[in-house]
Amino acid sequence: MFYDPRHQPHGLPHNPWLALIVPRPIGWISTLSPSGVANLSPYSCFNAISGKPPFVMFSSDSPKHSYTNAEATGYFCVNIATYSLREAMNLSSASWPEGVDEFAEAGLTAVPCENIPCPRVAESPVAVECIVSQTLTLTPSTGAECTNRIVIGEVVGIHIDESVLSDDGLVDVELLQPLGRMGYMEYTVPPRSFTMTRPLLGPDGKIKP
Repeated sequence: MFYDPRHQPHGLPHNPWLALIVPRPIGWISTLSPSGVANLSPYSCFNAISGKPPFVMFSSDSPKHSYTNAEATGYFCVNIATYSLREAMNLSSASWPEGVDEFAEAGLTAVPCENIPCPRVAESPVAVECIVSQTLTLTPSTGAECTNRIVIGEVVGIHIDESVLSDDGLVDVELLQPLGRMGYMEYTVPPRSFTMTRPLLGPDGKIKP
């Protein structure tokens, strides 16, 4: 099948788009409102976009609290949602009204970050502190009105619990058990990992054995 999402229906029972780009890491975004109310919400349109220096992004399909808080204060924190925290992550995804503390609703502990005035999830083994670099509004080629916003953050602090480190000091994905978003209402967690070494080219332009 083929369809142009700008103007053609896909003809399937449910939209297949986000079921095709899988698994997607979940950015569990914590922010603080200008009035001091903590906010926590998961975003599957999230990823690292640069390694040196480290930058991340998350996308919101409307000006939700995570976006408005990050834009207003200039800060946000990415907490890694793990399998053991799946129920809390799901609770925080509800459309809570403004002023509600999702940390409390999900039974989580909010603790201060080190380099930004923002809370992080104490129970999450990995947290990434960010300052807002820029925000963008997506503009479709059709000219249709779009409420999707992108927040790009520069990483200024990284928390790693030693429980997810292997004996040789590597982050072990099987110990971390990060949640990944699949299509529809499906999630996944890595059952295993494997290693592939990037090929290197020799002076003759051929791959080294």
